[in-house]
Amino acid sequence: MKMALQVEDNKNNIPESWEKIRMRLKKEYGRATYTSWIKHLDLQNVEGSQVVLSVPTRFIKEWIQNNYHRTIESFWQQECDNTYRVDLIVRPKANDDKPESRPFTASGVDVSGQNIDVLSVAKDMESFGSPLDRRFTFDNFVVGDSNQLAFAASKALAESKNVVRGNNPYYLYSKVGLGKTHLMHAIALHMRKHQPGRKVIYLSAERFMYQFITALKNKNIMAFKDSFRNIDVLLIDDVQFICGKESTQEEFFHTVNALLDQKKQLVIAGDRPPSELEGMQERIRTRLGWGLVVDINSADFDLRLGILRSKVDQMIDATLPDTVLEFLASRVTSSIRELEGALHKVVAHATLMNKDITLESTQSILTDLLRANEKSITIADIQKKVAGHFGIKVADMSSANRSRSVARPRQIAMYLTKKLTTRSLSEIGRKFGGKDHTTVMHAVKRIDGLLEQDEELKSDVSLLERMINQ
Repeated sequence: MKMALQVEDNKNNIPESWEKIRMRLKKEYGRATYTSWIKHLDLQNVEGSQVVLSVPTRFIKEWIQNNYHRTIESFWQQECDNTYRVDLIVRPKANDDKPESRPFTASGVDVSGQNIDVLSVAKDMESFGSPLDRRFTFDNFVVGDSNQLAFAASKALAESKNVVRGNNPYYLYSKVGLGKTHLMHAIALHMRKHQPGRKVIYLSAERFMYQFITALKNKNIMAFKDSFRNIDVLLIDDVQFICGKESTQEEFFHTVNALLDQKKQLVIAGDRPPSELEGMQERIRTRLGWGLVVDINSADFDLRLGILRSKVDQMIDATLPDTVLEFLASRVTSSIRELEGALHKVVAHATLMNKDITLESTQSILTDLLRANEKSITIADIQKKVAGHFGIKVADMSSANRSRSVARPRQIAMYLTKKLTTRSLSEIGRKFGGKDHTTVMHAVKRIDGLLEQDEELKSDVSLLERMINQ
């Protein structure tokens, strides 16, 4: 009786466990992969030790089975002790009791081996390509010096009803998390909204490769070719994914050639310029470099700060002091994606704990992230920059001189050291002539308070922070 009761209790908790697993998968694989693949999973049934999850098509089923199933099963086993197996099925369509009746892939191929009407599939743009994130528009893309050209070129291309001469292909590249995928989505969304007559497809290079392999496996390569030849605008993201994959590169090259020969627009994004795509055929690198090649540089302090302020404006009931926003902009410099993640973590923590957001709480919440992003900034570097800015000697930083012309720059240097390094108050004090940790604490609080009322001081500290982070 007790055993039966435990099983029943476990069943009652299954939906809650599934939600936890979904959140873990989103964290494990990232938002893009989650939206493209894992989001389509539904909890179909739980019977004893077996969990059955369903997906809308066999294409998605096979991809999840090959790439994510082991992790999904492991997470289930961790959440529910009596789970031993997780199976995937294709869920029935409306008025269809057969779960796997006519499962179509996005490449225009019936997996059972029969050709279907490719153009009828192509009409469903969302299922044909990768999903578009409707938050990624031109309107909410924050423009700065590092991405101004990429933004202008992308928007001009999206607004043109014809292929722009000299811009085909349009090749956009940057390091991870600097906004190239945002611009790719913005181009596709703008064209679909304002030019509904054009067939606009966005997909990752990973998905292109999988569709190609599926077509080869099922001997329907002609259907695959035709599906891509009937596109007006093709956007392919993360092209570096097919580096080293010869057979996929061969088909990719022919697809690119066919579209360019037909004067169709091609937009490609990668993590490096075409000339540096190691493992990519020379003829493809050359072809990709024929048109307009634009890069997005790392965001500077002003752009990072602008992005943070834009994100805060979009939040409901979220208020962050300028000191916190400036701190995040100065310390999280690796990518915009990581910067936004840090912001959301700080806001979420404050909301859950029902506490105000302060510089101290932000530093505490993001300790690990800040340590990973910390540049090799030394106290000596900070002292030198501050002394030079205010026209005093570096030795004054460690002196007992209490004149205002020396004491105020010394306090600013202590404040910046606390803000830009992970040094303790005691360590900072020792580097400033053996000062006590309470002296450092007083200096930090003093400058923090003055920044709210002294615009000239605020300007000086902001300038110094940028100089130190360069």
